[in-house]
Amino acid sequence: MDLLNSLFTAFTLPFMGRALVVLIVLSLAAGIIGVFINLRGLEFLSDGLTHAVFPGLAAGFVFGGQGGVLIGALIAAAAATIVLTLMSNNRVTSDATTAIVLTAMFSIGVIIVSASPGRAGGLEQLLFGHLLTVTDSEAITTAVVAGVALVLVLLTFRRQVFQAFDPEGSAAAGYRRVSTELVLNVAIALVIVAASNAVGNLLVLAVLIVPGALSRLVTTKLGGLFAVAVGAALLASWIGLALGFNISVVGGVDVPAGATVALSFVAFYAIALIVRVLRKGVNA
Repeated sequence: MDLLNSLFTAFTLPFMGRALVVLIVLSLAAGIIGVFINLRGLEFLSDGLTHAVFPGLAAGFVFGGQGGVLIGALIAAAAATIVLTLMSNNRVTSDATTAIVLTAMFSIGVIIVSASPGRAGGLEQLLFGHLLTVTDSEAITTAVVAGVALVLVLLTFRRQVFQAFDPEGSAAAGYRRVSTELVLNVAIALVIVAASNAVGNLLVLAVLIVPGALSRLVTTKLGGLFAVAVGAALLASWIGLALGFNISVVGGVDVPAGATVALSFVAFYAIALIVRVLRKGVNA
């Protein structure tokens, strides 16, 4: 079965169907939230939240198994979101200090899993996900968490756009900066929690950041930014999942499907960047 055939036939298999549903939900949430991340320049904060959530993932996995991952991740995400939001608004530390702290937290998560008897094998799953073996309950949980994140942003959509393009005007209109940023940061954290279980903690940034960055290369219209981001995320997820199926199931090479999905996101961005550069060269 070649890749082209897999794009249309592989998803009749139950485990591929579940994986595709998870990625569709994540693409919708991450595509829209990713645009705000790009407009607001929050890539570093998103990376920080990803690192900060990992100890929660690890602790939940060690003490509660797969069922404890979500609880641990949510607790860590809540704490990290509040701390990082307050730090960014009060300028408590430099970016370098923040990066050091968050790297330490990620390392703590690795140590927690590695030092736990019988749990060291779960480290790879936490880092790279288990997209092709996601269960029905995990798919539902992922959809609910990502759905909540999307609803939060949609309910505050006007103020999020206002804050992204005109912070001073947003404040003059009566929108509080801290509350607006906190809602967006919570939504980012929820997407990270939802995606980490499927595509893994190391690869979640591709799903969260690349669609928004890609859309900025393609269009400058607000509606177009969201449409391109969501569309690119859906297409990259579809192709990346089919590619992972071919490599692992057909080719017999065991690779995490989350990695092929993330690679597809990056490949789409690279193509958009090359096209943009060529167009600039022609128009110069």
